[in-house]
Amino acid sequence: MYCLRSPLRYLPKVYVIGCGGTGGFVAAGLCRLLDPTASLVLVDPDRVEPRNLLRQNFYAADLGEFKSKALAERLARDFDRAVGYATVPISLVGSGGASLFIGCVDNGPARAQIAAKVANGHADWWLDAGNGENYGQVIIGNQGKPPYMLYKGDWNDLPSPTVQRPDLLAQKGPAFVPSCAGAVAAGDQGPVINQAMAAIVLEMTRRLFAGRLNWLQVFLDLEAGAMTTVAATPENVAKICGLRIDQITERR
Repeated sequence: MYCLRSPLRYLPKVYVIGCGGTGGFVAAGLCRLLDPTASLVLVDPDRVEPRNLLRQNFYAADLGEFKSKALAERLARDFDRAVGYATVPISLVGSGGASLFIGCVDNGPARAQIAAKVANGHADWWLDAGNGENYGQVIIGNQGKPPYMLYKGDWNDLPSPTVQRPDLLAQKGPAFVPSCAGAVAAGDQGPVINQAMAAIVLEMTRRLFAGRLNWLQVFLDLEAGAMTTVAATPENVAKICGLRIDQITERR
């Protein structure tokens, strides 16, 4: 079994980028999942609007507040722990040394900003979540170019989410979301899809810091009641990225 190398499993530094539909529920789950002294920072320049109250982790009292600020302050009170926040785009946030970026954004430019930060060594791993009305995908990686490295059977490097799925960079907003079949769907999101996506993100995070994450991609289809995982094997990485198997190097 090929697993991703676990970065600072006991006291990780985690950034949740995008605190709307999925990100708000991920942030709350991380307060339960992470050690109380682990670093948790929420990043989102958007403010809470009335329409956000239908399916996001906000309340009427949060209206008009920055999403990251309202969520961080509430979670800090509820869980008696420090929760940092930034009300600017991730490109303007000093985030060096992060263990994990969790991207819960809904557009290509925001993902491009995350990709640039990861490429410059600001995070060990980037876990990206995206969804449509009743389906979604979660993808993990950290590098833009091969070779992708294995060390004693574990992955040091894997292709970034936007290398695995370049179409994510073309996403123009919540009306354009690629499904696991590569189709494009428009329309409103279902009332529970973000909570379901957050559960997958949290499970992948838990496995990552436990040194047991061997999934490269996870696809969810609530209509079919199905979750499909893609194992992080050299063969799957090569196939997804159009590489030769000898472009994946193992060091022992």
